[in-house]
Amino acid sequence: MKFVNLTRRTEIGANSYYLEIGGRHLVLDCGMHPKNAGEEALPNFKPIADRKIDAILISHAHQDHIGTLPVLMRRQPDARVFMTETTAEIGGTLLHNSVNVMTRQREEIGTTLYPLFTHRETDRASELWHWCPLHRPFSISDERASQHETGGLTFEFFDAGHVLGSAGILLRAEGRTLFYTGDVNFDNQTIMEGAIFPQEKIDILIMECTRGDHAKPATWTRAGEEQRLAEGIDRAFTRGGCVLIPVFALGKTQEVLAMFYKFGREQLLPEFPIYIGGLSSKMTAIYDRRAHISRRQLPRLRLMEEAAPFVLNGQTIRDTPARAGRIYALSSGMMTPKTLSSIFARRLLENPQHSIFFVGYADPLSPAGILRNAQPDDEIALDPDEPPQRLRCHIEQFQFSAHASRESLIEYAKKLSPKIIVLVHGDPSAVAWMHARLIVDLPGAEVIVPSPSVELEL
Repeated sequence: MKFVNLTRRTEIGANSYYLEIGGRHLVLDCGMHPKNAGEEALPNFKPIADRKIDAILISHAHQDHIGTLPVLMRRQPDARVFMTETTAEIGGTLLHNSVNVMTRQREEIGTTLYPLFTHRETDRASELWHWCPLHRPFSISDERASQHETGGLTFEFFDAGHVLGSAGILLRAEGRTLFYTGDVNFDNQTIMEGAIFPQEKIDILIMECTRGDHAKPATWTRAGEEQRLAEGIDRAFTRGGCVLIPVFALGKTQEVLAMFYKFGREQLLPEFPIYIGGLSSKMTAIYDRRAHISRRQLPRLRLMEEAAPFVLNGQTIRDTPARAGRIYALSSGMMTPKTLSSIFARRLLENPQHSIFFVGYADPLSPAGILRNAQPDDEIALDPDEPPQRLRCHIEQFQFSAHASRESLIEYAKKLSPKIIVLVHGDPSAVAWMHARLIVDLPGAEVIVPSPSVELEL
């Protein structure tokens, strides 16, 4: 079995991995880097340029896992593509939005490579995707396989509890088993329920490490954190300010809207106006449409009706003032320049009445990562094309991550007791902590941090 990390660095970026297993050539995920542009936004496909890929398996529809799928499909026209039905619905919408963003960036930053693919290519690509129900083994020929089929390669999707449609992937071939976690959360969120993953022993575990450098506080509870968030919002409103929450359009937006619905139902806060972005509204509509057929909490909640958010876009955001007593849950979560959260934050930074709350992961080198670690009166440049500003608004952080804690990842690895563990999807410090802990807790396992573009024999 061969493995190549196609992600360009040890990071959370254009996540993608090559596998040669059971005589088949596979790619797991095909992401776009959230910060880089042009060729650097792609996975490094050079190691597989001369190989014929049989199948591409997608874990979920976040940009860093599906964002360059049409590019790989163009380069590998015979590869079959598999994902859950929900990921297919979300992914098509997200990729069309990505075309719009790249077209705009071509003019704004002069990236002549953009757009990396077109709307027509996206439509054609999505027509070729194969949908796989959870907990059913499939073969690459797209035929349902026997649970105990021997000989050929089979794969099976398991609910990852990260965002709607997210899945871990179990592969069986040549008498060996490999499990790829994708992005996983073992704990319940406000909407999403925790992952249901395989519990049997496996040979190889490819595991995410997003929160590897963050210890879970011993006293942390979700209910306590929700109470703290409600109190923070109340303080901001009492000061005569508003609150900006940078969010990902998929996942975090819907979790935040559901929390606000709960705050009203539990009378933690009075009713207040909520604003979200255009892509966020499309993702939320999918959550609502699939509520009755998804494994989730609050199955009867329809967010667009009950939370009733106002929708902003790239045009209306420029004329939208920061009004007291309102919540602006805007993407991107990384506060990438020119996105709604970045544009709106500039109206808050120098006003001590307002607040910016962070409720999930942010790349330490992204504008959001820099801002959340800044000190009062620091100079902040959210956009290189705009002058820096003094930080005078309130910054607070809350732990509502959609990723598993490092403690729960370690426990899951110990339960599976794999012979080989491959650590991916983490910043260097996160991966290093996970590696150091696993070699102690699982001394019989080979724990690998895969160097980018280097072929490994597993």
